[in-house]
Amino acid sequence: MSSSVRVAAPPRTTEQPAPSRRQHRMSTAEKRRLRTGLLFISPWIVGVLAFVFYPVIYSFIISLTRYSGMQKPKFVGLTNYVTAFTDPLVRQSTGNTIFYAALAVPIGLVVAIVLALAMNRNVREVGVYRAALYIPSLVPIFALAFIFAVFVNPTYGVINRFIALFGGQNVDLLAEPTSAKLVIVAMAQMSAGNAALIFLAGLRNVPNTLYEAARVDGASRLRQFTSITLPLLSPAILFNLITGVSTGIQVFTEGFVLTNGKGDPDNGTLFYMMYLYKNAFSYANLGFASAMAVLLFLVGMILAVLIYWLSRRFVNYDVSAG
Repeated sequence: MSSSVRVAAPPRTTEQPAPSRRQHRMSTAEKRRLRTGLLFISPWIVGVLAFVFYPVIYSFIISLTRYSGMQKPKFVGLTNYVTAFTDPLVRQSTGNTIFYAALAVPIGLVVAIVLALAMNRNVREVGVYRAALYIPSLVPIFALAFIFAVFVNPTYGVINRFIALFGGQNVDLLAEPTSAKLVIVAMAQMSAGNAALIFLAGLRNVPNTLYEAARVDGASRLRQFTSITLPLLSPAILFNLITGVSTGIQVFTEGFVLTNGKGDPDNGTLFYMMYLYKNAFSYANLGFASAMAVLLFLVGMILAVLIYWLSRRFVNYDVSAG
């Protein structure tokens, strides 16, 4: 009896050919979908090119010239930038803007979070409360500035009437640089409703199971807020922080209306954008104003990048980690 041992043949290995360039080419259907997509977003593309890229590039070109708007621009190189770093009013207006942004932005975040917590209460009339808290943010800044001008009027203003009830004397809050800037900081909080809605959306997305587990562990309301609510609101905080800084360094209307475009007292409310506006439209110095605009653009970009870089330490996108 003979026995034979069968040796299994090794499995065939088929090597996949390296992908060729032809395999990466788009098909006719993919090209058609791409053209359709570009067609749908073409209004946005045209808008960005016409109202973002072109003004930035043109402003940089004009910033290298001496230009009044009525004559041909004359190339002067970096003279306008040198002047911007040596002009005392540029330094003062920059300091006023930093003072405003350093107070208005963090205070605005706190006010918006408090408003969002109030909007998130489970009460019967919560819809009415949400509307009442949000409506002030719908008032145009121009009109709001006029309202605040009446509030702080040293003769018949509401604030002085309130002080008079306690036997105090009338005070002119717009007569001193620091108090005038504080009035504008307080006025900025009237638009906190926009940020509050974003925080409210973030609060609605926080799972209740996290709070229930925290209560079982004996965590207080403050501990729940600092360990659950704030970490999970960090993406919304990041967004509102960037938009708040961008708005803060461009403050203009409030100081312009309250001081009739003068920046009084003692240039205490002369913000950077107001001085830029004066150079462009009052002094017909468009080259210097464009240099100021380019510098403001660069500062805004640097601040945005810095905030994004720092956000990696405090922004939490993982709900389970709360």
